Amino acid sequence: MDPLYPFVLLGLFSPGPNVILLTASGARFGFRATLPHVAGVVIGVGIVAGMTGLGIGAILVAQPTLQYALKIAAAAWIAWMAVALWRSSARQADDGRARPFTMIEAILFQWINPKLWAVALAAASGYAAGLGPWGEAQRLALAFSGLNFFVCLFWSFAGALLALLLNTPAAWRIFARVMSLGLGAAAVMVFL
Repeated sequence: MDPLYPFVLLGLFSPGPNVILLTASGARFGFRATLPHVAGVVIGVGIVAGMTGLGIGAILVAQPTLQYALKIAAAAWIAWMAVALWRSSARQADDGRARPFTMIEAILFQWINPKLWAVALAAASGYAAGLGPWGEAQRLALAFSGLNFFVCLFWSFAGALLALLLNTPAAWRIFARVMSLGLGAAAVMVFL
């Protein structure tokens, strides 16, 4: 077996912004309503991983100003999502304005997801198969999207199952705040 696959699976399965957001969305909005978010993550992750195979990671490393701007955008967006999750209410008490990520929002988020960039850059540099740039891009995109499909389904479904335990406003508040603190930590870790 190609060692790329276990590396990618562990990198994507471990807690990070996507895992936290998908679990919280599954818990708040349900599994079915979270599926567009899942699709967006799967597509976006494949695009970013493919881009690292084409060498965009080398551009980011060579351009510290661009890298810093990406970090600021990532930290700001993740912090904003953490605050929104902190303030959220249980799905039974929603006022109708709350909704899960759309597919496009989830795709766009991957461009500034620091954990994804770290895993994709490590995979591109540490597990290259000696193919040309387009071959590496395709190999990485398929590995990341294929494995992440199952990872996203798992965490979204886990969130939906958690909703069965979050049947009081207090239980939801504790869950939302723990998830929010995880996102807040991810925003800070962007700069480490």
